[in-house]
Amino acid sequence: MDSIEPVDTMVIGAGQAGLATGFHLKKRGQDFLILDSQARIGDVWRNRWDSLRLFTPAQHDSLPGQPFPATRGSFPAKDAMADYLEDYAKNWELPVSHGVQVTGVERADGKFKIQSSTGSFLAKNVVVATGANARPRIPAGAGALDPAIHQLHGAEYSNPEAIPPGDVLVVGSGTSGVEIAVELASSHRTYIAGTPPFHVPGPVLRYAGGLWWFMIHHALTRSTPMGRKVATDFTQHGAPLIRTSVKELEVAGVTRLPRLAGARDGQPLLQDGRTLPVATVMWASGYQPDFGWIRGLPEDEHGWPATSRGAVEQLPGLFFVGLPFQYGLTSGLVGGVGRDAEHVAGLIASRATRELAT
Repeated sequence: MDSIEPVDTMVIGAGQAGLATGFHLKKRGQDFLILDSQARIGDVWRNRWDSLRLFTPAQHDSLPGQPFPATRGSFPAKDAMADYLEDYAKNWELPVSHGVQVTGVERADGKFKIQSSTGSFLAKNVVVATGANARPRIPAGAGALDPAIHQLHGAEYSNPEAIPPGDVLVVGSGTSGVEIAVELASSHRTYIAGTPPFHVPGPVLRYAGGLWWFMIHHALTRSTPMGRKVATDFTQHGAPLIRTSVKELEVAGVTRLPRLAGARDGQPLLQDGRTLPVATVMWASGYQPDFGWIRGLPEDEHGWPATSRGAVEQLPGLFFVGLPFQYGLTSGLVGGVGRDAEHVAGLIASRATRELAT
């Protein structure tokens, strides 16, 4: 692509956030294009570990306008989610360009120049919908471990058969860490380090899910005092345990340990001063923001984009959808991202209307 291709609104990312945004932009008659770095919609889900299931039941896993095709109360597998996203884009005829890696976004002369692996674009609006899992978070002390210790992040994990023989330490006791530890315990002596967050009991999701969803979707938002308090805890400590529990660790025979403090003599060092000789360390330590490719982007104290319900006020025309607790606790969930997408699409449509009036 030698010339700069113009488009009214560019959506970066064709995951749940990007597709929901596309749905609402199309509903408002807006001109837009979705860029996706993957070869196929849903590949991000297909590439996760083999046994992964969604943490929320099927009735809360729908994008706008299309129910998730699964039994109420069931937890869909990752490939089912991937296929649903692919079908969603096809069903609503959303314009998606695949295999395009965006490398830079810069605002100039009231528009945005977007640099990518296939060329450059010029857009009036940009919606960043790349999600919260851009870059795996690995503690700095990882480099001090003995090179003989096999290390990998949860994003690289596929199944227990791919893990070398020997003891395994899972670092991080969120939902993903707990689920991976329980699975590994069937074939490896497994330890898990960290303090588990608050646990949402399974029956609450399965049988009282409507009430629970109403609570987390409508009450826990940045518009309520309680929601603002939860938002602070959420960004500092992470999401609660969903669908799995500490009890499952005990049943599986996983040994719980204090937090990891670093390394001593090449071995993992725990906060209580003990070292733990293991063959593998699995980093279930979450992800961190990676938006350095957006020039001039203001950030909050945690490194996330500073927005007002997804709008970057310092860079008019730049928006985000799918950030953790962007507006509410469900902002990063499949079933909750549509609310933020609708809000952002409305802001873009309003900008277009004002432009026509001037």
